[in-house]
Amino acid sequence: MTTADIATRYRHFATHEATTSPLYTELAHGIAGDPTLLALINTLPPRCHQPNLLFAATRHLTGTPTDFPHLRRTLLDNWHRIAPLMQHRRTQTNEPARCAPLHPLLTALPQPLTLIELGASAGLCLYPDRYAYDTDGPTTGDPHSPLRITAPATGATPPTHPRLDIAQRTGIDLNPLDINDPDDTRWLHSLIWPEHHQRTRRLDAAITIARTDPPHLIQGDLLQRLPDALATAPAHTTVVVFHSLVLTYLTAEERHRIAHHIRTLDVHWIAQEPPDALSHTTPPEPDPRPGHTLLLTHNERPLAYTDPHTGAAHWFT
Repeated sequence: MTTADIATRYRHFATHEATTSPLYTELAHGIAGDPTLLALINTLPPRCHQPNLLFAATRHLTGTPTDFPHLRRTLLDNWHRIAPLMQHRRTQTNEPARCAPLHPLLTALPQPLTLIELGASAGLCLYPDRYAYDTDGPTTGDPHSPLRITAPATGATPPTHPRLDIAQRTGIDLNPLDINDPDDTRWLHSLIWPEHHQRTRRLDAAITIARTDPPHLIQGDLLQRLPDALATAPAHTTVVVFHSLVLTYLTAEERHRIAHHIRTLDVHWIAQEPPDALSHTTPPEPDPRPGHTLLLTHNERPLAYTDPHTGAAHWFT
């Protein structure tokens, strides 16, 4: 990869992804126009070129920069610390709000369910039954939950059935994060964008809930370990394999292999991914709402555009 490719990636991030973070927009534009920093980033493996990873690692070690000149000085002075952390860590944002559009789909399936999440991070999206949801209608989910997720829904919103019975929850990740490990939870906080204070409160509440019943997380390659997760699914449960913002970090060949394999399984497959990561699915309409960058699909059928940070959804008619 060339520095020009990296600059394009950072400009795209600033223009299309970081629109709700003025600071990250400034930082990404600054890096895109700085040959020295682009050369530094290019010393790392391609998987480490992600803006989210660079900004999270910098904040994790040195705190949040005030502006681009501050970030530039920080990177030049601390690259010997930041670069190793970027190679050790991964972008593992664990946003429980992504359960909001997932929740009505799960309640419509035959109960009870076995949930298997690919790219689970710390497993906080394995608890859709433990959160409460305000989606411009009656509150759904667990009315007594300490975590209430406000996620506006527009379009042909599907009904939410009252019962969601999860018999087993399993996550698979190359590097699972431990909700009882202080450094892992601090990394989860570092991945949240600086201005997103509500997301920090959601994360803290979700961690508290998960600690009462820690998730079962399997370390390893998604496809290699999926049979292990399937083998432990209780009999007479509906198996759901789901993931969000995972395919975007894989190659086209890896995406093809995952899709081909899941199609052969007797499972429900729910994905929330950027549309270009779901090459097998075509959205029926463009989405005019800023921030709705993910396409929600069920068994490859497109259902809605969703916001990766708030769980807001626009459902197709």
